[in-house]
Amino acid sequence: MLTVARAEALFTSPLATGSHPSHATAEQAIRHAVRTHGGVRGCAADVAGEYGDHPECAAPRMRWARHVVDELYDAGRPRWVLAG
Repeated sequence: MLTVARAEALFTSPLATGSHPSHATAEQAIRHAVRTHGGVRGCAADVAGEYGDHPECAAPRMRWARHVVDELYDAGRPRWVLAG
């Protein structure tokens, strides 16, 4: 759930699709997006709206956001892999 919330917040942030933000930059953008959109539910609602209004742009942006979150937060990797 946290991975999805981070990706949705990053999706709604002003960072450029295709950019490679540092962990600190992404974290700041995610926090700002959550505050600006009234929480994670607001981010999710805006993501849904973009898929309805501009699906041709929304899909690549979400792929980018998921990739950034996965890379920066090691999403989906077992803890023993990170420790070893």
